[in-house]
Amino acid sequence: QVQLVESGGGLVQPGGSLRLSCAGSRSIFAIYVMGWYRQAPGKERLLVAAITRDGRTNYADSVKGRFTISRDNAKNTVYLQINSLEPEDTAVYYCNIRPPRDDYWGQGTQVTVSS
Repeated sequence: QVQLVESGGGLVQPGGSLRLSCAGSRSIFAIYVMGWYRQAPGKERLLVAAITRDGRTNYADSVKGRFTISRDNAKNTVYLQINSLEPEDTAVYYCNIRPPRDDYWGQGTQVTVSS
């Protein structure tokens, strides 16, 4: 059974930074494009960043220049470095393959940006 476990969220002030991590099984990381998604209260879940197995990345316009996705295939882990956090970044952040599979969603990690 595939399991993705997100961690690293928290409460930060505007302008702060966080590094999110997502650990999963080797079977996923060896094959798939990985993505970070987020879901703000009352809104749909959206892709914010994705990375191919060889490290090519793309980002949603709203996070370009502030978010950096990376992966360590040896550790079966994908990361999301979030800088210059804004209140609008408040959401639950999830990782999944791209396109996502319903049975791969984990619990996510809460990021709250507030002064």
